Amino acid sequence: MITVPGPPPGTTQRHRRARVDGNTLRDRIPFDLTRAPSHNSTRGRGVTRMSTTQSERLRALLEPLVASQGLDLEEIAVDSVGRKRVLRVVVDSDTGADLDRIADVSRALSAKLDETDAMGEGEYTLEVGTPGAERELTEHRHYVRAVGRLVRFRLTGGEDLVARILTVDDDGADLEVPGVKGRKATARRLAFDDIAKARVQVEFNRKDTQDHKDLQEEEEA
Repeated sequence: MITVPGPPPGTTQRHRRARVDGNTLRDRIPFDLTRAPSHNSTRGRGVTRMSTTQSERLRALLEPLVASQGLDLEEIAVDSVGRKRVLRVVVDSDTGADLDRIADVSRALSAKLDETDAMGEGEYTLEVGTPGAERELTEHRHYVRAVGRLVRFRLTGGEDLVARILTVDDDGADLEVPGVKGRKATARRLAFDDIAKARVQVEFNRKDTQDHKDLQEEEEA
């Protein structure tokens, strides 16, 4: 999620790379990764994903450069549809990543890729962006960044739970479970070992944080 002033979640910087008389051309345009996969022409219809070996090679090449910019490399993927290829790089940090930071890392990655044969000789598009609004939580840092957000959990026992993350520590998270039919929200402790999957939910009418403060004060009392 974007937590500093800037573009909305899923903002992406795109570089189009094509060989013309030995030169590299790059056109930069915004691209929204928050759209569902079915709305992206390069996903879900005859898409070929890169091999594990290529993914590991690209990660080893690009991750140190992303880290040098003060960001985490969250995801890297190459989609191919026919002769068209798209290299998608998702970055984030504890303070988010605004458009200027995305542009800086995008230029750095593009230059690095031009120095190597990691993507081969064919044309490809480099897209660098932040996670979408409905991001999946797979690392401890993701839970920390999702404090205050509503999350859908699938527990190891098969139970589904929707709750707001209040605090996170090394072992798990303290949650606020919304009340139903006018009932008051309740507190719940969830260990990471009990979580099979977690994904942030989009909220169009988010409640005021005062309710969360009241619940925390009751727990501390």
